[in-house]
Order: sequence, then C-alpha cells, then structure tokens
Amino acid sequence: MTTFHTATLGCKINQYETRSIAEAWAGREAREVDDPREADLILVNSCAVTANAVADLRQTVRRFHRDNPEAGIIVTGCAAQVMPAELAKLPGVIRVVGQADKPQLLEGPEGEESGQDKPRFAPFSIKGYDRARAVVKVQDGCSHFCSYCIVPLTRGRSVSRPAAEVEDEVGRLLAAGFRELILSGINLRHYGRDLDGKPDFWDLVARLETIFGLDWAGRARLRISSVEPGQLTDKALDVLGRSRLVCPQLHLSLQSGDPDVLKAMGRGHYSPQSAVEFLERLKRFWPVMGLGADLITGFPGETEAQFENTMELCRALPLTYGHIFPYSERPGTRAAELPDAVDVPVRKERAARLRKLVSAKKSAFLKGLLELEHLDVLVQDGRGRGVSEYYAACRFAEPPGAEPRSLVRARPVRVDRGVMIVEKFFEDGDA
Repeated sequence: MTTFHTATLGCKINQYETRSIAEAWAGREAREVDDPREADLILVNSCAVTANAVADLRQTVRRFHRDNPEAGIIVTGCAAQVMPAELAKLPGVIRVVGQADKPQLLEGPEGEESGQDKPRFAPFSIKGYDRARAVVKVQDGCSHFCSYCIVPLTRGRSVSRPAAEVEDEVGRLLAAGFRELILSGINLRHYGRDLDGKPDFWDLVARLETIFGLDWAGRARLRISSVEPGQLTDKALDVLGRSRLVCPQLHLSLQSGDPDVLKAMGRGHYSPQSAVEFLERLKRFWPVMGLGADLITGFPGETEAQFENTMELCRALPLTYGHIFPYSERPGTRAAELPDAVDVPVRKERAARLRKLVSAKKSAFLKGLLELEHLDVLVQDGRGRGVSEYYAACRFAEPPGAEPRSLVRARPVRVDRGVMIVEKFFEDGDA
C-alpha cells in the first residue's frame, strides 16, 4: 500500500483542497502518514502570494528530500501554476501540477483529465478535517485584478460553489462532530455573480442560517474567513444582526487606510471610513466583537502622510489583531512596474510601527474580555488550547474534560503573553 504525506503552505483554501485530495487518495487504498520520512509520496500544496512564500516552498521541498530521498514529491498549488519549470528542477520533485490542473489529483497521484467536461466549480469536497475547525470552501478565484496581487493569475477568475453543495457539506461536517465551520473563499465579494439569480455572499449566510440555525444555535457556529469593506452593506448588517450562528468576529481585507493608495492598488471601490461607520452600527448587535485586518505597508508611491492615514484608520477601528506585511513585488503584476518604489527598510519600519499599534489594541481587547462572565471556547487539541467566539486564542488552566472540536463555556481568568487563560464554567447544578 502506498503511503503519503501532505504539507500545505498558504491560505485556508489550500488547506481545504489538500484535505480533499488526501481523502480521495485514502479512498484509493493509499494510507496517509504524519511523518514525511515514512511516506512513499509527499504532496506539497504551494502558495505564491509573496516572495517569502516561494522561498518557504523551496526550503520545504529541499527539507523533505533531504530527510526522505526515496520519496517522490508532487508540488501543486499557486506557485506550481506560475513557475512550473523552476519547481520541476527541485530535488525529489517527480510532478508539478498547476492550480488549474489540481482537480486531476482527486483521481490519484497520477490522475489525468477524465475527458469529460470540467464542472464549473472544481469538485473538491470534504467529509472530515484534520483540524478542530473545518473549512468550507464556497468560492474560488478572483476577477478583480488588484495591481499587487498574483492570485488571479494563479487561480483564475471567480467561480462560486452552488448553495446546495455548501449546505450538504455543512450538514456533513456538523453530523461528523465539527462545531466551528469557516466559510472561506478567495474573494467572497464575488460570490454568486456566476450563479442563477446572482445571490451574494450574505444571501448564502442567510440561507445557512435558515436551514441550520434552529437546530444548531448555541451548539455550533459559523465563522467568516475574510470580507472586503465594500461588502459591509445594509444587507450585511441585517444578516449579521439576525444571525444565531455567525461568530461575532470579522476579518477585513483592508490593505490601506489612504484612498489614493487604495486607488493605486486597484481597490478604489470602497472608502476606508465606511468600515469605521459600519462597525459602529454593528455594535448594536455585537457589543463585543473580534476584528482583524490585512494591511500592506510601503506600497509604491506611499508617502509618510499616506501611511499616517493608515495608522489613523487603525486607531479608529476596534482592531483586535492584524496581518501586516511590508509590500513585496510580485513579477507579472502591474504594481511591480510602478514608479516611486519605497525603500525596503522603510516598508519594514512602517510595518513594525503598525504592528506595535495593533498589538496594543489587542492587549486592551484581551483585558476587556476579562470583564465578561464567560466565553464560548472551541477546544482545539488535547493540550487545552482553544479559540473563543471573538477569535481570541485561549488555553485552559485545567483540562476541560472535553474532546477536541467541542464547544465549552469557560470563564476568563487572566491574560498570559497574548493568550486568554480560561477555566471551565460551571453553571448552577452542573458541578
């Protein structure tokens, strides 16, 4: 029996697709192993968003080959789409499968096109997951072409998963014992544009609420992976305000707080200030909420004053964490050809200043959570790690007596190095 090991670099969608491929291989009399040194085949699902992601890929492949020179390495994913010839030369690599051909791997390590018409949405699906929080892929690709982003070149134009398929998978995962499901896509703002009736992402969330809310409210939850400020509409407010399933937490694909920088990025379709205004309105329904943001510093032409606009926006937003990156040139994107490049040390220094600001806001947020009577914590592993509904990392002071994937009501006790220490909450009559 062939043994295989999988490794995923990059986004939640890659994690989901890796799991789908692993399930398909295991269904073809192959066996997955945790230790790559015991594998006959190693699948590496790659990312190409930044230069560091590509460097990590090279190091990962070389390490696998060094530790297990007999294993054949298959590289797939976004980097495989844009640099197949280079990756094919790495030691141990026996096959490079671009993003467009990744569904072939569902037929096995040597899978090829079936000769039938390709489905509109690639047939990835999962029955389980190797993590406590399961990803549900609802959309793929992007049709926007931001000037700095290589994703449209690696994943193609936007395509949406039919709502009925999403419903089926949500139902399967809930029945399998998962209690937090992450609705994820490459650009959720584009969800539904290619479906009959053109439903948007909020229509999908409302539909899942209608189907699952009555049975699962308080017992399971949905989390939204990432949205754009342009999605924060009156409909969004209505759906989120009524939801019994969605975690009170959002992650914004914000990128900058300066309107002119956003236009240069190809993201002039939303106003940074609109996010502040929406979140103020959302407080009526979510008086406590987690909020993250993606932010890029040192984009070509960004002045100190424009960067300060980003700082000012982040001071105004109720941020609880941030994903902050110095701008990284990606060959093949429009931004790579823009004039007035910001010096790399300046990009990094601005990122450090922004991280310091967001870190202080995170600390204040966690201290505020100590005032709450309880948190709903998803147990992630046997070591007592968990995550709250607000996306705050938690650790149980004592074993919670619950299996991973369980939702446990817990009392916040203290904060230790950015982690909320909690203890199981016993209501009257429970203990």
